[in-house]
Amino acid sequence: MTANDTQAWPSELRLHKDRKTLTVTFAGAENFDLPAEYLRVKSPSAEVQGHSAEERKTVPGKVNVEIIEVLPVGNYAVRLVFDDLHSTGIFGWEYLLELGRNYAAYWQDYLDELAAKNLTRDPPARRK
Repeated sequence: MTANDTQAWPSELRLHKDRKTLTVTFAGAENFDLPAEYLRVKSPSAEVQGHSAEERKTVPGKVNVEIIEVLPVGNYAVRLVFDDLHSTGIFGWEYLLELGRNYAAYWQDYLDELAAKNLTRDPPARRK
């Protein structure tokens, strides 16, 4: 195991009681509070990422999404289950570290994509 491997090894994963934030603490003492909405729209699943950069989707309407389960995948990742029933993304330790370190830039990119595509973070209105 190299020094980089231990940096990307989480020492704690904690889902907040409101299910809106996942705190990830890494062995190198880096600590990130990752919002459920951010994790949902940045899911590493093929449904979101596609099979190439051109296929990547901008996911709108997830401002209220919650994480309902954090399931271990071997010793290298977790599968997050969201209350919209999305559960196909496997979040490896390296990817969670990348999401934490690049949160500000990635979040702004997401907001810019929504605006460019005339989409919103708000869920669609329910029919009465």
